[in-house]
Amino acid sequence: LWGAFGTTGQRCTATSRLIVHKPIKDKFIDMLVEAAKNLKIGNGLDESTDMGPVISESQRETVMKYVEIGKKEGAKLIYGGNPLTGGEYDKGWYFEPTIFVDVKPDMRIAQEEIFGPVLSVIDAEDLDDAIRILNGTKYGLSSSIYTQDVNKAFKAMRDIEAGITYINGPTIGAEVQLPFGGVKETGNGHREAAETALDIFCEWKSIYVDYSGKLQRAQIDDN
Repeated sequence: LWGAFGTTGQRCTATSRLIVHKPIKDKFIDMLVEAAKNLKIGNGLDESTDMGPVISESQRETVMKYVEIGKKEGAKLIYGGNPLTGGEYDKGWYFEPTIFVDVKPDMRIAQEEIFGPVLSVIDAEDLDDAIRILNGTKYGLSSSIYTQDVNKAFKAMRDIEAGITYINGPTIGAEVQLPFGGVKETGNGHREAAETALDIFCEWKSIYVDYSGKLQRAQIDDN
């Protein structure tokens, strides 16, 4: 919930797809919708607010466009999907937290960056299927898995194609000073933050200097 709506979805690491194991899907979706209903939407400077507005009118229009795209593609809108107006809401570009189910992995709302409070729920048969779905986009910045099975956690760490993977935490909010960046079409191959940030400004060259004055066959001779 925090990953999808905590910053109104306007974060490069925000959760836009939620891949859920089929056996728990219905119960999970009921809990998700109930939690979304209890979110307090308002001024982001109010500490009691859970979700603020989107950044601009044009961005709210973009969010509305993707809601319509999702409907036309056959996804089922089960919560939200509308701008919020009237009273305090007229002081910003507010939009309801929005949840789609019955989303197919190749739908545009599951493939493109929306940067708004829109969450697509996708069914998975098992962990392998979930990872396949997760990896099935051109992006690869932040990912997350919730599990109590350490073997599944390590399998996800190994197989997920993303620059960041959280275990039992949302995809946002914990970017401590570790290397930060993505794979595939996310990022430029470098990492921000930590010592690796220096690589952005550098090009590595390896130098070998022989000062012995005699022939030395590296890795062949003993001395």
